[in-house]
Amino acid sequence: MAEPKRSAAVEEKLQNLPNQPGVYLYRNEKGKVIYVGKAKNLRSRVRSYFQDSRNLAPRTLLLVQQIRDLDTIIVDSEVEALILEANLIKEHRPRYNVFLKDDKSYPYIRITHEPFPQVFVTRRIVQDGSKYLGPYTDVKHLRHIVKTVRKIFPIRSCKFFLNDEVIAAGKVKLCLDYHIHRCQGPCEGLVSQLEYNRMIRQVEQFLRGKTRELLSELETRMKQEAEKMNFEEAARIRDQAKMINEYHFIAQKVVLGDFEDRDVIALAHEDEDACAVVFKIRDGKVVGRQHFYLEGVEDREDGEILQTFLQQYYLSADYYPSQILLPFPLPEEPELVEKWLSETAGRKVELVVPQIGEKKKLLNLCQKNAKFLLDELSLQKLKQKDHLPFSVRELQKHLRLEKPPRRIEGFDISNIQGRDAVASLVCFEDGRPKKSEYRIFKIRSKSTPDDFAMMHEAVYRRYKRRLEENASLPDLILIDGGKGQLGSALQALQELNIQNQPILGLAKRLEEVFLPGMSDPMNLPKRSAGLKLLQQVRDEAHRFAIGHFHKQHKKSTLKSPLDEVEGIGPARKAHLLKTFGSLKKIKEATAEELREKGKLPGKVAEKLKKVLTELVE
Repeated sequence: MAEPKRSAAVEEKLQNLPNQPGVYLYRNEKGKVIYVGKAKNLRSRVRSYFQDSRNLAPRTLLLVQQIRDLDTIIVDSEVEALILEANLIKEHRPRYNVFLKDDKSYPYIRITHEPFPQVFVTRRIVQDGSKYLGPYTDVKHLRHIVKTVRKIFPIRSCKFFLNDEVIAAGKVKLCLDYHIHRCQGPCEGLVSQLEYNRMIRQVEQFLRGKTRELLSELETRMKQEAEKMNFEEAARIRDQAKMINEYHFIAQKVVLGDFEDRDVIALAHEDEDACAVVFKIRDGKVVGRQHFYLEGVEDREDGEILQTFLQQYYLSADYYPSQILLPFPLPEEPELVEKWLSETAGRKVELVVPQIGEKKKLLNLCQKNAKFLLDELSLQKLKQKDHLPFSVRELQKHLRLEKPPRRIEGFDISNIQGRDAVASLVCFEDGRPKKSEYRIFKIRSKSTPDDFAMMHEAVYRRYKRRLEENASLPDLILIDGGKGQLGSALQALQELNIQNQPILGLAKRLEEVFLPGMSDPMNLPKRSAGLKLLQQVRDEAHRFAIGHFHKQHKKSTLKSPLDEVEGIGPARKAHLLKTFGSLKKIKEATAEELREKGKLPGKVAEKLKKVLTELVE
């Protein structure tokens, strides 16, 4: 394969790359950023893309073929490169990077930056010093949280800007919330700025799930108010603490007894879709679940997807726990990610891959959630009109088929030395099994080991019947096997005068794909969703064939030679076995003994003796 053609601009910049850490951006002929990456050494990393193309993965080769220009940004450290890379990916959303699906619509809880802060839900982030908690991916749950906050804490619901001047001028009047004890009346100076902001800090603690600290603070204040004889205020704080306790008792479950703050992250990935789930553990309790879908994940390793998610998720996180539990180690420089997170948090943040115990159980639960959400996404896509699964599109591209292989029929043979042979037919539509279309063929033509002839018979019988019924043929036929099995299937199609039918053989040993008219096999990319679909069809055909073969073989091995003799039914068979004791004794008996003791008619006794004699020989 020839090396990708380089533009003059790229060629010149390759000669002048610095040996320093930084970020590189690749652009296509329209100047659009199509890939962003980071490097410890920009010169060696960028130049590696333009070496011998035989060392490049198919996706990387496609990327390199589109590069018409490149930019580099030098930074002081690898951590800075990591942060800049995540920011640029979020800004440009390049075609060949993994990135979170557009999260602009995710809501946040905003705590405004003003003397008497407001607390409300928003989907728009304004860089004015306000605090944003989230994003929240479950809007229904978010509304419930905000409603609970307003019930527990008497924060203002009005949208006015309040400061000492506004309050002194009397521009805002008390509303109904004050009279029903849902607001302390900051608009008329009935609560100090210091006291109101202390309550806002408590709201933030509550929203972050830091209830242990909050309840401890409330208990101290309650005792102080009681000592001052402010029993009404002490009772209000007592009721507030009780509501917080009740909420967290109902809504949250203690899962880890050490009261550490952790994030648990799991990933589910299939074809062009991936879903990451984050469980937030605060004070040992699950206080929230977030899920995010990712784009650009086709043909990517799970490790790369997970690492990119971590970078983008924590780039704009509102809180950093002391531990982050992961399903597997990061593939590239995990210590660099730990260093970045620790520097951002201002304390140690540790990446942990649990193997046993409660943490592992929690991670498994998180993984089940990710898989469930990804399956939900797949079902939603299937409901869309004319949706074509990514694996089907990939297969069409790799095999250069005129139309997508929406219906695939797969064949396999199962037998022992030719005995009890069966052929299986399985059917997949839009990448999923359609079990109502599965069929089993009992092989009639051969009782000796000849998989080629058996495959010929199964394919011939299947499509002869389809032609007779005037039914449509599949978009692709898959034969379990190599050149020989494929040749036999092709011969069957030719005998039926079926022309231009897409068909292939998939050999197990090296997962090689054999196509008609090609002397050498085709090797599809090992991570290709198309190859995975072929493997799934092949394995399902094998499973189905083996299952029915075992049933057939069991029946044949349980069958007695007595069943083959005309005139011997269940009653005579039972009498013979009872009289002589075993099949061996029946074989040793003379024809006369079979007539007298076995009470068989003369001709039946002679037939039985002949069958048993042939069986011995």
